[in-house]
Amino acid sequence: MRDGINDVRETKGSLSQSNSLSGYVFNNIREDILSGKYHENEELREMAIGKELGVSRTPVREALRQLELEGLVQITPNKGASVIGISLKDVKDIYEMRSLLEGLCVKKATENMTYEILTRLEEILDLSEYYTAKEKFDSVLELDNEYHHTLYEAANSKMIRHTLSDFHHYLERMRKTTLKSKDRVEHSNKEHRDIVEAIKAGDAQRAMHLADEHIKNTVINIEKHGLW
Repeated sequence: MRDGINDVRETKGSLSQSNSLSGYVFNNIREDILSGKYHENEELREMAIGKELGVSRTPVREALRQLELEGLVQITPNKGASVIGISLKDVKDIYEMRSLLEGLCVKKATENMTYEILTRLEEILDLSEYYTAKEKFDSVLELDNEYHHTLYEAANSKMIRHTLSDFHHYLERMRKTTLKSKDRVEHSNKEHRDIVEAIKAGDAQRAMHLADEHIKNTVINIEKHGLW
């Protein structure tokens, strides 16, 4: 399972780009923006980033153009690139869209679930409960990533998987904050298990309802933390 968690960490955020050099640079810069390493309005210097990543300025420039298309970076003529990042309005919009897409995802997952994926989901849930009891929340966060990506895989839809994976990644900083509360993590674990049990029972409607409730409870927890 450790290997599975590491695989999620290594591939996180790689869905929007190919394995090209510019894709490698793109994923690294995007990760740094979403993790908070670069702050809003901070200048992104091509030469400094290229030196840090061991590449020339050309793939950095290409990556910044792609990040501008994603709305994470602004490029101003004669001034260069600066960080826009994810605003609280963006976060709210993402959760609204996730609420709809997660329901569709679990519906398709119910229809396409395999024994292997179901076993993997149950193993992830067991490990998450284990690490929650030990209050090892960094491990819980990694397992949360793996749970969602496994569920997206189970839907057997490339477009759902890519879209929800990107949404999930955009919310990384927010999730790191909210998944530091043992009370919330315990509730989240139970919500995840209830969704899997509904899928296992073949009850797509219940799984969809539970997925929607899970997103709503996540938003309530964010509001509780005063994050918006």
